[in-house]
Amino acid sequence: HHQHIPPLLAGLAPRPTGWITMKLVRFLMKLNNETVTIELKNGTVVQGTVAGVDVAMNTYMKNVKVTVKGKNTVNYDTLSIRGNNIRYYLLPDSINLDALLIDDAPKQKAPKVAAGGRGPGRGRGR
Repeated sequence: HHQHIPPLLAGLAPRPTGWITMKLVRFLMKLNNETVTIELKNGTVVQGTVAGVDVAMNTYMKNVKVTVKGKNTVNYDTLSIRGNNIRYYLLPDSINLDALLIDDAPKQKAPKVAAGGRGPGRGRGR
């Protein structure tokens, strides 16, 4: 269990990969109504408007253009993409990443952990 790590070492404990995945998925969930390009692991390129993303990174899109390698582009009204087929998302330049990357989680423990055991204060306490 991670609970028994002394505070000094807490900052060094490897983050479970699920933590990073959750952060990513929570970010992607905010992309509703943004136009993105998604490249799949098989090289297919999907361009369209994000209608929703679930915790498994399954992505639901509308007004979609799908380009399969070496084939013509096909248009779909709606399309669901299985999360584990996605290689990457290309985001529009217009997107405000700073606003999207603010962590909505009410408990922001990360800064305290990072400063682990270097005396009181650091000017961040509330």
